[in-house]
Amino acid sequence: MASCNSNIHHEGIDNKKEPTPLEKHVMFFDINGDGIIYPWETYQGFRKIGSGIFLSIFASFFINFGLSRKTRPGKGPSLLFPIEVKNIKFAKHTSDTGVYDNEGRFVQEKFEEIFNKHACTSNGNALTSQELDEMLEANREPNDNKGRIAALSEWKILYLLCKDKHGLLRKEIVRGVYDGSLFEQMAKDHQSKKKQ
Repeated sequence: MASCNSNIHHEGIDNKKEPTPLEKHVMFFDINGDGIIYPWETYQGFRKIGSGIFLSIFASFFINFGLSRKTRPGKGPSLLFPIEVKNIKFAKHTSDTGVYDNEGRFVQEKFEEIFNKHACTSNGNALTSQELDEMLEANREPNDNKGRIAALSEWKILYLLCKDKHGLLRKEIVRGVYDGSLFEQMAKDHQSKKKQ
């Protein structure tokens, strides 16, 4: 009997799956690591990467208000606007790049397509503000105001926070957003600047 129970327990551990790239993308904002992101955690995450108070407040309201219901299928609305990390794939919006598939996995071809099609000024290595606008317009689906606003907000905030001194949004920065590594790096950079 005991060996049968231990096999079941061991099976449960083995079944724990690796987070998808989309889950990794949002896990930075799960400050306490409980799998749920509340607006105050979104706010703290934005502050950790160096965002100002106003942008952090706006982002925490906009993001949690927009994604909470979608990530909590079968549950009623909550005035705390929690986002469930494990269900973030349900919050994927239209008029996007397609770099995340419907399961939240990274699609390399779609990522390369962003830069092959739109990054003309830098030989495919970065996007200017104008090229970013052109990409957003090219991805826009007809009569899709919600998806357009979501895509516009995400990309404009990314551009605002991560453009270099030449006004370029570098390919490796965008890659870091998609694989979930950028926010950790930004937090480290911001922390070291505060110490100086």
